[in-house]
Amino acid sequence: MSAGTRPPLSPVPVLVAIVAAAVLLGVAGRYGYHRDELYFIVAGGHPAFGYPDQPPLVPLLLHAMHWLAPGSLLAIRLPSALAAAGTILVAALVARELNGRRAEQVIAAACTSVTAILLATGHFVTTTTFDMLSTTVVIWLVVRGLVRHSGGALLAAGIVTGIGGEAKPQVVLVYGTLLASVLLVGPRWPLRSRGLWLGALGGAALVLPYLLWQATHGWPQLTVASNIAGSAEGGRAGFIPFQLVLVSPFLLPVWVAGLVWAWRQARLRLLPLTYLLLAAAYLVGNGKAYYLASLYPALLAVGAIPVAGWLARGNHRTRVALLAAALALSAAINALIGLPVLPARDLNGSAPLALNPDLGETVGWPSLVSTVAGVWRQLPPASRAHTVIFTRNYGEAGAIDILGPARGLPAAYSGHNAFAEWGPPAADRTQVLLLGYDSPADAAPAFTACRQVARISNPDGVHNQEYGTPVLLCDRMQAPWTVLWPQLRHDN
Repeated sequence: MSAGTRPPLSPVPVLVAIVAAAVLLGVAGRYGYHRDELYFIVAGGHPAFGYPDQPPLVPLLLHAMHWLAPGSLLAIRLPSALAAAGTILVAALVARELNGRRAEQVIAAACTSVTAILLATGHFVTTTTFDMLSTTVVIWLVVRGLVRHSGGALLAAGIVTGIGGEAKPQVVLVYGTLLASVLLVGPRWPLRSRGLWLGALGGAALVLPYLLWQATHGWPQLTVASNIAGSAEGGRAGFIPFQLVLVSPFLLPVWVAGLVWAWRQARLRLLPLTYLLLAAAYLVGNGKAYYLASLYPALLAVGAIPVAGWLARGNHRTRVALLAAALALSAAINALIGLPVLPARDLNGSAPLALNPDLGETVGWPSLVSTVAGVWRQLPPASRAHTVIFTRNYGEAGAIDILGPARGLPAAYSGHNAFAEWGPPAADRTQVLLLGYDSPADAAPAFTACRQVARISNPDGVHNQEYGTPVLLCDRMQAPWTVLWPQLRHDN
């Protein structure tokens, strides 16, 4: 790994990225909005330096895309597809910085393009997609800085961390762990580099508005993280096995080879140590298994170096065939798990839905809104004037706000996450059309005199989070909204 001229970037990773983006956009219109997308669009219409559960960048971006092309799933999902394509390209650049020629760059791009996490988060809008891109760029710049002894690359890594932190704060934790790893295993010269510290200061300045918002609001992001910790992927017991699902069991040798190979390179030892430190922190802290997802594109890129060497030795054709088979199997299985490939009516009881519940959360929102609209139209006009729609979660509220106006519905209220920041209804709204509560007993004591007036379903019969939820009409409230609002606020 000399600091001389790097091999040229092969056009093949560019082609792989284009094909991946085309596939992701090709399925963008299947099923429908994800609950998070509906929430992001609404949140972006309330500009702020932060929200209880996330920084502002993704909501603002999604709101802008929705404003440019209202109702277009293709438009709002374009940034995610481009971010996924960018991650594939940057993975190839990581391999290139390690003197990876065409073979290494192609292996890095191909492996990254078929990972379950990239496919699952690249076809709809989620903060994880942008976190994967920003983290991969940061690691590329750190590797570039170490290999080329470049303070400019280290400065850029800090700036990218600040920008990425405005989409999802995990990249800041990755960056901090990289710095800690430098202290532990070196190389130490970056600690004397002006570029490193200017980059760190620049990144801190970029993320400071969000940190100040969190500080002035009591750090709700920490509460949200604590409440959702271990709530999926099998908790601590499932943390390690789920790492196989995030990439592909067939590609395990590639990124493990990346860990081992990097540890043997003195200047890259910080990469496997960063991975191990973060894995230990998330495991001890009962973090979600996918929190490590953003590190895998870079690890696959590093692993491409020893894998290319392995391919060149022994029976070349057989080894190439094995890698090609691993990629093909990964692509087929992960596409089935991560993308809306199955007809929605076939999701129930399927392995894709069991492994990726987000698929189910993109089904049924128009039906939910139509059901609520049907109840709303049956209310006498005088009653409607004093009725408010209140939902338990932000997905339901977002669906009402985005899809409801075309069906004559007013804006919804909710105590969930950012919706709670936007305040309670007017004092004269004393009748409540309630969504997301299992029964009148579940709605008490805040809402009383409740009766079921409808039940949520969807034409495809997908048993997602909303399926079977009753719609309740409550005639009385136990206290004014201003008194109830602190009790109705929640973040899980």
